[in-house]
Amino acid sequence: MSIAPNSPALAALHAGAPCWLELPVTDLAAAKDFYTGLFGWRYTDDRGYAVATLDGVPVAGMPVTRALPQQYTNWTLFLHTRHARATAEKVFALGGLVLRNPSVEADHTQTTVIGDPTGGVIGFRHVPPNWRFGTTGHGAYAWAELNTRDGATADAFFRELCHFDVMQIGDGHVVDYTVWSVEGESVLGRQRMGRRSFPPTVPAHWMVYLTASPEIGADSVANRVLELGGEVAVEPYDTPYGRVTEVRDHTGSTFSVIDPSRAVPLSDDERGANVDDPYDD
Repeated sequence: MSIAPNSPALAALHAGAPCWLELPVTDLAAAKDFYTGLFGWRYTDDRGYAVATLDGVPVAGMPVTRALPQQYTNWTLFLHTRHARATAEKVFALGGLVLRNPSVEADHTQTTVIGDPTGGVIGFRHVPPNWRFGTTGHGAYAWAELNTRDGATADAFFRELCHFDVMQIGDGHVVDYTVWSVEGESVLGRQRMGRRSFPPTVPAHWMVYLTASPEIGADSVANRVLELGGEVAVEPYDTPYGRVTEVRDHTGSTFSVIDPSRAVPLSDDERGANVDDPYDD
């Protein structure tokens, strides 16, 4: 019997939308114990690659590696692409870096990992039409945002690469947050890192959010992280999108947890307007 009070929904496979999560681990057994204790994840073995599931729906992968990369967060988010090689070539043309050359994985999907011009690392994955990636259920993917010190460059790069529509939240100065949409659906966020919240040594990085169901809540998840040997990096707090806490697992891998039912609505003044396209003459 799962501890999850609600099952994940399947992600819509729009081009540019999230389609997978990976967490590289050095000790697979310990990682399984932590996330089973936290979210009730179960696992299947796909040719030596552990696939985490919730109520039978895949929610993340755990490749085993000898050493974890030196990043602020070790989670890798993958966006759906219709052609991994073409995406990698476009990334290079737009001034980004191709960190993992396009390759065919054991599950026959095609992947590449890239660095955007501001330093954020993200993957792209070409998946078949019957691909299953669970979202919104307790312990499943909820949201992700790029934290960067050069928001304008990031917006322009991903708008060109993924054809995102970009919506400004806040005034763009004191609060500089944009929401990226595809086919009318909000899929990702971009936050400009400020000096008070992010030390100068923290590089640009993606923050992955996993869901806390209303029945359990972000506060209970934070307490459970501590019980399992992890850390609470940021105590639970309320936002316009839900109650959020930032935590680290037993190895220090960072992620956030959000309970969307605890949202504090934005005022009309805070919603902002579409970002002006600097390339639109």
